[in-house]
Amino acid sequence: MRITCWGSRGSIPTSGKNYVKYGGDTTCIEIRAQSGDIIIIDAGTGIRRLGDQLIKEKCKEHHILFTHAHWDHILGFPFFSPIYVPGNLLHIHSGPFPANYAKNIIARVMHPPNFPVGYGESFMQPQIDFTNKLNNPSHIGSVKICAIPLSHPNGGYGYKFIENNKTFVFITDNELNYHHQGGKGFEDYRQFAANADLFLHDAEYTADEYKKTKKFGHSLYTDALELAIKAKVKRFGLFHINQRRTDAAMDEIVTLCRQEIAQKKIQMDCFAAARDMTFNL
Repeated sequence: MRITCWGSRGSIPTSGKNYVKYGGDTTCIEIRAQSGDIIIIDAGTGIRRLGDQLIKEKCKEHHILFTHAHWDHILGFPFFSPIYVPGNLLHIHSGPFPANYAKNIIARVMHPPNFPVGYGESFMQPQIDFTNKLNNPSHIGSVKICAIPLSHPNGGYGYKFIENNKTFVFITDNELNYHHQGGKGFEDYRQFAANADLFLHDAEYTADEYKKTKKFGHSLYTDALELAIKAKVKRFGLFHINQRRTDAAMDEIVTLCRQEIAQKKIQMDCFAAARDMTFNL
């Protein structure tokens, strides 16, 4: 698997000189499978740049999974250029969600007056396929996919991707210190991520911020780090970067995490997920 982060910012896109290193685009992850399949996780604003790259490479077929339907994970979809190119095909998988969940997401985000081009436009419909229902577990090409419910308002799912005995676990928008309806507990997430080669997890808040944001559906970075350590993952990326977190402030958090890892004499690479980061598993 080759994994590319096209956006890791949480809640709302951010721009400016203090947000260059980690980028301001919201959630979008791309997976390139050895089978040639392209799997996209979420359609935050990062999907716009991904779409431009796919057109440049003349890629004609893609798959997309949603973690949930909050704005920062779907607002880039209308700007995903491949859906406007005749002959392209985007498979939008419902995953563990109820039937028509994904289709309803797209219909709502593109419904007037939210967007001038509605999903019902006849030139667009041939390029989008909603017929795929993924079981848990399931496969897209050479990649096995497992899902776990998120502890997040309105629910959602995290995903595990396995190919050739390599594992990538992606759990965003997940509050480890509070149980939202339908969510799982710390031990469930630890087992799900156990021994992952690459683990990206929501790490939005500091302790001071969390005093005002508990129950918002996002984790303390210290809780996310504890989960990664106890799951014995090889590489851990702090994800869903707070919209106000500058590059310098994010660097400080990474330094604190690395200090704790070193003090515990643990062999684990720790970083903050930045736009255009690429991982080969």
